[in-house]
Parts: sequence; structure tokens; C-alpha cells
Amino acid sequence: MTATSLKEQLSTAVKNAMRNKEKIRLVTLRMAQAAIRQIEIDERRELDDEDVLKVLDKMLKQRRDAASQYDAAGREELGDKERAEMIIIEEFMPAALTEDDLDGLIRLAIRSTDAQGMQDMGKVMNHLRPQVLGRVDMGHLSKKVRTALAD
Repeated sequence: MTATSLKEQLSTAVKNAMRNKEKIRLVTLRMAQAAIRQIEIDERRELDDEDVLKVLDKMLKQRRDAASQYDAAGREELGDKERAEMIIIEEFMPAALTEDDLDGLIRLAIRSTDAQGMQDMGKVMNHLRPQVLGRVDMGHLSKKVRTALAD
């Protein structure tokens, strides 16, 4: 038995949302499918699970930024809508890393890339990116790597 791809999981979730008349869920999932399809058309290739994760991660970041901007502008109802979409998208993301797991991965990446200081931050980040994609906020990772390299 093969594991279902993220695109298949999204498609199934869209069908279920239609059956259950879950409007917000349906709109959010269709938005994700449209973003994936747009990249496939633009790049003329089929996206694999890693690429789909990148698209979903980008969508999460956009919603996180939009929610904080809406909150700052006093538009809580729009911020709540963005957070509701984030919850739906997060269902398709891998489990988040704990701080201890993340610290361990950072130490391992620093050792395996022979990073000596801040000048090697790009090497460390590029080494970590495939391992943590969709499992941690990249801004948070960047701060932790910067701190680890400064020590």
C-alpha cells in the first residue's frame, strides 16, 4: 500500500468539505489547490510532496503576516478569518519539531557543515531547510541558528 500524496489528500478533503457544506474549509482548500496548480502550470511540471509542502508553508506565512497586520489595524474579524485558514492548512503539514529536536538538528548541521561562525549561516540554513520544511517557522529557525553560531 502506498501512502497518499499531499495533493490527493487535499483533493479528498475538498470533496469531504463539499459533502459536509463546510464553506470556509472548502474555500481554503480550493485556494491551496489553485496555488499548487498555478505553479505546476507556470513551471510545466508535476509538484511532489516536498514542493506542495513549500506552497502550503508559504500560504501559512502569508496568513500569519496578514493576521498580525489585521490585528494591528483593529480588524479582529479579518484576523480571525486568517487564523481559521491557518488551522485548516496546518492539518496537511508534518508534525512540528520540539525545541529540543530543533536544537539537536542545529548542532548536527553545524558539525556536518563545519560551520565556524556567522559567515557560514547560509550553509547551515541550506543544510537544515529540507529537514525542517513545514515543521518549524523559518524565521524562528534563523534566530536559533544565529544564536548557535554566535556561541
